[in-house]
Amino acid sequence: MREDCHVCISEGFEALTRIRISNANTSIVASLNVLNSDILLPNEIGLSDAAAKKLNVSPNDTLYVSHLEPIESLSHVRAKIYNKKLNYKAYNNIITDIVEGDYSNIHLSAFITACAGDRMDIDEISDLTKAMIASGKQLNWNKDIVVDKHCIGGLPGNRTTPLVVAIVAAYGLTMPKTSSRAITSPAGTADTMEVLTNVTLSSEEIKTVVEKEGGCFVWGGTAQLSPADDVLIKIEKALDIDSEGQLIASVLSKKAAAGSTHVVIDIPVGETAKVRSTEMAEKLKNHMETVGTSVDLNVKVVVTDGTQPVGRGIGPTLEAIDILKVLKNEEDAPKDLTERALLLATELLELSGKVEKGKGLETAREILKSGQAYKKFLAICNAQGRFSKPVLAPYKTEIRAENSGVLKRIDNRKIAKLAKLSGAPQSKSAGILLNVHLNEKIEIDQLLYTIYAESKGELNYALEYKNNHNDIITII
Repeated sequence: MREDCHVCISEGFEALTRIRISNANTSIVASLNVLNSDILLPNEIGLSDAAAKKLNVSPNDTLYVSHLEPIESLSHVRAKIYNKKLNYKAYNNIITDIVEGDYSNIHLSAFITACAGDRMDIDEISDLTKAMIASGKQLNWNKDIVVDKHCIGGLPGNRTTPLVVAIVAAYGLTMPKTSSRAITSPAGTADTMEVLTNVTLSSEEIKTVVEKEGGCFVWGGTAQLSPADDVLIKIEKALDIDSEGQLIASVLSKKAAAGSTHVVIDIPVGETAKVRSTEMAEKLKNHMETVGTSVDLNVKVVVTDGTQPVGRGIGPTLEAIDILKVLKNEEDAPKDLTERALLLATELLELSGKVEKGKGLETAREILKSGQAYKKFLAICNAQGRFSKPVLAPYKTEIRAENSGVLKRIDNRKIAKLAKLSGAPQSKSAGILLNVHLNEKIEIDQLLYTIYAESKGELNYALEYKNNHNDIITII
């Protein structure tokens, strides 16, 4: 609205004031932008595309503007800021208001920060998870066993999910995999799979794909499964925060809402991974399994090696290339990605009870080697609308070893930051192609990795970071 608009003046509205906007049918809560120009007339109001869509308005419609009534659930947020314990009713009120759009980014930031730093006990995490499940749609497959998996993250290139879905669905189990986009990493599963197929499917489209092929790889945002999670993730990304309690609630609410019954959780542990110690991993494992039980999920947590990136690609397109190499059993397919995917597929097959204990690895490996997994992968992609071949970014620079020795350390966080500075995940074809792994003998001038970018500016920006951080890869 204009600064000199009679409504702004009489009501005392200022920039960023949260106001309610209504028409004859509905209303929304929005943040006010105040203009000092002639773009609008004094009696006009302008809406963003998103606001206009929610209100379903047309030009020249009459809108009503009012002060936002007090948001009662903010009293619970204030209580949490002072480290008070909240119950299910409190969390449900908070999540309901978040989904309704009543919280500004400031309110969301306060809630996320108040829950971070080990400030939620196990009962609170369970209550938050239940509230997040109740906030959106819930899928029902009318099956006793529906499997899923999730990785806590923090490990660049760890794109096992599409491989596991392909193997498990080829075996005959149901695996409706919904994934998030990247929060603090160069690629999430949804970002990577978007290179190859459509991932923005509605819950009805997900059902159609899964009923036909037994599995899917889709972004959870458009399916409206635990919708509060997608709102919170955007703020967590901006803050670069992963709260343990909200991480658990985020993961398990999505699994329960997707109709899963048996879930394997991968927790990589390493000095520069998201989880840095076995003690922290065990605590997270216990919390995951306890909260899982409270929401009727059979959860098994697998603690894995998180000391270095997995595969060669870091970034959506580069990781998609790795996935296809593994599925097609190509000679240069990354062995570490293959074995990690087989491990997790094994755990899911055996957790389901459909495969005898000790027989899961043999079963999973045969499905992959025979080409059944690749065939199923293509079938799921086509059921989701397309299969597209990945194409790399046009600009690249090779980074070579300046000294010989043994590769002793790869900083997961810094190489992930380097990939993000090159443009990933927004630029799908940008990222890092890693040529070496821990404990390899390195010669002078040996190719360590290649940086890919979609513009010269992004490439130079990434190179500047690399030149200021010589400890991304340590050779001794």
